Amino acid sequence: MRIFLCALVLIAAGDILNALFLPSMDYPRQQSFAPALSWFPRDRRVPEPAHRVIDPADDCFLVTSDEGEMFYKSPSNEPSVCGIYMIAEPDMKIQVTFNYMDVPCDNGGLVAWVDGWELNGQVWPADAWDDDRVVEFCDRRPQRKLTSRQNAALIQYRVPARGKGFAVTIRHLKNTKPCNVIVFGSEGVYTLRNHGETGNCSLLAISPAIVRILDLDVGQSIKKGPLSLETGTIRRCTKRGLSDYVEIGGSSGLDHTKMEVLESVCGLDSNEGQRPAYIACEDTVVRLVSSGLYKNSVTLAFGPLPLEHIEHADLICEINDI
Repeated sequence: MRIFLCALVLIAAGDILNALFLPSMDYPRQQSFAPALSWFPRDRRVPEPAHRVIDPADDCFLVTSDEGEMFYKSPSNEPSVCGIYMIAEPDMKIQVTFNYMDVPCDNGGLVAWVDGWELNGQVWPADAWDDDRVVEFCDRRPQRKLTSRQNAALIQYRVPARGKGFAVTIRHLKNTKPCNVIVFGSEGVYTLRNHGETGNCSLLAISPAIVRILDLDVGQSIKKGPLSLETGTIRRCTKRGLSDYVEIGGSSGLDHTKMEVLESVCGLDSNEGQRPAYIACEDTVVRLVSSGLYKNSVTLAFGPLPLEHIEHADLICEINDI
């Protein structure tokens, strides 16, 4: 199990970037890189706009939570694939404006905007994926501003022409109806809501975690009707055939539709859950499934899973090869 923990740490710190790929491109897997994760404080501050020149030697795969301008110029004619892996706070979304574009199509140059994350052939958020969430271009820059639907987005690029490149401005905008959230680490309190709409929402924490339900209102509060009486927490809701429920579990990749489910719960319960769930997986996942008939919400507390609890966790996922 020590090996298991080391594998989780490695994945969270570096391997998550190792498998990124650009749509419609074939290239060798990157062998090694160690970009520093850019962490952001819980209390949002307004920083001075950043002006960053991407160094291909150090920042080929860059994870950043910064706003501001970024510039890239290819140092060679090598067809290397790189990426800017962007993340914002849970209640924000990411907007990218391409200010300048000089990436020739005729020698295989290509840039792609991905509304979400993509790695190891998996996408997030998988529930809401469609072709419109990937935009590819070269020669000409996109005229419109590109805005994500959640707090993570990705720019991937291949510029096999020395001196060619592009410039972008990254902004974080308020998301009035956050549905899918991805976070590094496993500590904090988060609320998932469907905002009365049909569809699935998710929270994915890139680490093993202890998850406790603090407040639950799923499948009870009808959008147009009287308030419901508390039912307490109803368990095994999927086996009962109920349409609205929360799944708690984990996964070994971004596609949370393939998550291993520890349990499904629903009901109306304002009391804190008696026993937390111990999830020993690469990613800890909470998925809210909604029919659209109810105003669903679930508030959860996440905490780090101590080493001594991993072997006896409630759910232990298989891990991908590193």
